[in-house]
Amino acid sequence: MSTWELLEKVRKEKPLVHHITNWVTIYDCANIVKSFGASPVMAHAKEEVADMASIASSLVLNIGTLTSELIESMKLAACAANKKGIPVILDVCGAGATPFRDSKVREILKSAKVNIIKGNASEIARVAGMGVKTKGVDSGSVDADLSVMASELAAEKSCTVVITGKEDIISDSSRVYRVSNGADMMGAIVGTGCMAASVIGAFAAVEKDLARASASALVCFGIAAEIASGISMGTGSFKNDLFDCVYNLNREQVETREKLA
Repeated sequence: MSTWELLEKVRKEKPLVHHITNWVTIYDCANIVKSFGASPVMAHAKEEVADMASIASSLVLNIGTLTSELIESMKLAACAANKKGIPVILDVCGAGATPFRDSKVREILKSAKVNIIKGNASEIARVAGMGVKTKGVDSGSVDADLSVMASELAAEKSCTVVITGKEDIISDSSRVYRVSNGADMMGAIVGTGCMAASVIGAFAAVEKDLARASASALVCFGIAAEIASGISMGTGSFKNDLFDCVYNLNREQVETREKLA
């Protein structure tokens, strides 16, 4: 299925994407999912997360503002998602910054099946066991072949791995996709990484080929960012323009601008 066809499928099916996510970017994550045509829900309380996951089409977990209590909610939701058979996306935001954060990532991965692990280069390297450090939530330097690292981690965890950056790399161990869409302005505002995980959640909700779904999600998100950066006056207007460009994304824009290898 082509990228455009997957975008149309998201808009037609309007899947419910359950989030337990970063409090800093929760509003942006909800709005980007809604702009793509899916339906976001942000439910964090342990008393309801399993029930919410059981009626959703995908589950997005983001450890950006983690607490021990939030991790418990994530584990309950992930187990419910596994039981229903819907994809679980884990954004390992800030992995490599502190031992606490690293230990909680391992805890989630041990307690439930995660279908897509997403992060920047140093976050993914840390999850893969490399001795790298993350600068808060910004990527540190990684001396490794990122496509090999993604493929090996995907094989180890039996999942799809997504490394976001100047070029996004997606692997399910047997294939590697590279997405070159995007704009420098995405790195100038807080939240585009978290939004990317949410967009992946929307596409993964309607496509069983999770590597292809992830690649298509990042293509569409990147194209919208390219268009928005061409018309915005700065970071504030870029953010608003990004939502507009996602909402108005059309077939011609997707098919002529797609940079997927």
